[in-house]
Amino acid sequence: QVQLVESGGGLVQAGGSLRLSCAASGSIFSINTMGWYRQAPGNKRELVASITSGGSTNYADSVKGRFTISRDNAKNTVYLQMNSLLPEDTAVYYCNAQIWPIARMRSYDYWGQGSQVTVSS
Repeated sequence: QVQLVESGGGLVQAGGSLRLSCAASGSIFSINTMGWYRQAPGNKRELVASITSGGSTNYADSVKGRFTISRDNAKNTVYLQMNSLLPEDTAVYYCNAQIWPIARMRSYDYWGQGSQVTVSS
C-alpha cells in the first residue's frame, strides 16, 4: 500500500532552520506533484510549497525567500528546507502527493501523518 512518512519536525529557535522530509513507499507507478501544507491552531490548512514532477516550484508569499522545496525522485522523497524561521511558522506540517499506484487506473491524493514544527521566540 502507498504511504507517505514524514520526519524532521521539532522545536527550533526563531531564526533557526529545520528540514522536513517526506518519503513515499509502496507499489508506485509514478508521483506527480508533491507539496507541503500547514495548519496552525485556529487556522485552516494552507499550501506552503509545491513542486511538480518536472521541478517547477510554487511558494506561499509568507515563506518566499526563506523556504525551499526540493525532491529526490530516485528516493521518492520531497524535502522542505526552512530557514529564518519565525514564531508564526509554528504549525503542523503535512506532506501531500499525487501518486499513481501500480495496478490502478488513476492517481490518488495522499497525505503524510503530520509533523509538529514549533518556533520559539
